[in-house]
Amino acid sequence: MARDFVLPDLGEGLTEAEIRQVLVREGEVVREDAPLLEVETDKATVEIPSPVGGRVEKIHVRPGQTVKVGQVLVSFGDGPAPPGKQAADTLDPTRKLAPRKLAPEAQTVVADSGLAKQAPAAAAEAPPTRREGPVPATPSTRRLAREMGVDLRAVNGSGPGGRVTDDDVRAAASGAPASATARPAERAPAPAAPVVAKPLARVGVEPPPLPKFEQWGPIERQPLSHLRRTIAERMTLSATLIPHVTHFDRADITDLDALIRLKLEAGKARGVTLTLTSFLLKAVALSLREHPHFNASLDPAAGELIVKRYVHLGVAVATERGLIVPVIRDVDGKPLLELQRELGALAQRVRDGKATLEDLRGGTFTVTNIGALGGTGAIPIINYPEVAILGVARGREEPVVRDGAIVPRLLLPLSLTFDHRVADGADGARFASAIVRRLEHPDELLLGL
Repeated sequence: MARDFVLPDLGEGLTEAEIRQVLVREGEVVREDAPLLEVETDKATVEIPSPVGGRVEKIHVRPGQTVKVGQVLVSFGDGPAPPGKQAADTLDPTRKLAPRKLAPEAQTVVADSGLAKQAPAAAAEAPPTRREGPVPATPSTRRLAREMGVDLRAVNGSGPGGRVTDDDVRAAASGAPASATARPAERAPAPAAPVVAKPLARVGVEPPPLPKFEQWGPIERQPLSHLRRTIAERMTLSATLIPHVTHFDRADITDLDALIRLKLEAGKARGVTLTLTSFLLKAVALSLREHPHFNASLDPAAGELIVKRYVHLGVAVATERGLIVPVIRDVDGKPLLELQRELGALAQRVRDGKATLEDLRGGTFTVTNIGALGGTGAIPIINYPEVAILGVARGREEPVVRDGAIVPRLLLPLSLTFDHRVADGADGARFASAIVRRLEHPDELLLGL
């Protein structure tokens, strides 16, 4: 009797995904946890593991196809059947971070946050028993278990519905190390099918019909990728709903640049390459403590401002597929070296296409640094439902008058774009000044002041 495996609930308002690769063939016998499909959601490209071991009887999807939650992906023939219903969080590695349904966030865009929460005491006390059938766990948790040599069948899950969490795996590894299990053999990806064009979601005013451009010369129609379509829809949503206003400023980072150069080799000796971006993130995070209204979301229906008492910063990362914004959590409380180490690993995962959904959700404020690409400034669009974003351009040496003398100083252009419904121009100027002050006094950043 065939057993169907459907696209599970993606969480946070996500209702569909695009099939990127089919990693198995009909008639192939796969084991539990072997990779079946690679899909791209609005937030990340993730690998879906097999919930059971058995024979692939029928593949119902193809590369380039967009599927809805609940749609059948693969049917299995002979093999052990899953106990009860399919785990609904196969694609949701942050379900523990979102106990209630949240509004969709404008992040198309971050890996292990490094925040380990203690598992419930009852789960810690219960002796592990080896379970039968598929183990409910997310792809990132399964990967962590393989890396730490933990047998998921011997771990008691503390998550919803008995799901095994990252903390459960770490606890099992520290208490009773197991031999590492071998990763499934690499499979040659199925050839990608042509991308099928799909209309963008309509937001706001209905645009007029386009003219027939063919009348003036040859044209070529190129369908938007799933990620580019998502970016277009999110940016339209933000620009339509939020009245943007931008405050420009400049920070004298001469001393900061000298500090980075001075500590560069010492940082490398500890496996970290110091960059300006980590100092920017720290300056923003500490400034958000003083100006919490910029670390918020507006709820117009309730007439309330939702001020977040945590600082999770999104960092725009340019990739070949488009701009992705991973998130680093609790930036205000992390030392600079730890922050830089996490930033480097996170950006690399994003560029390699290995970012998880946990890497891309929960941001409260976004920083986009285009300095490496040049330019003298930019006005970025707010990452809805956040209320502000900081744009950073390339620092340049300029003549500056200091103590009556003209001296060369390294000046960094900044642009703070914010929601004018939430803050006035004076508020934006004060917040930007707080960021500038910290960048101009890097010793305070090192001390976390």
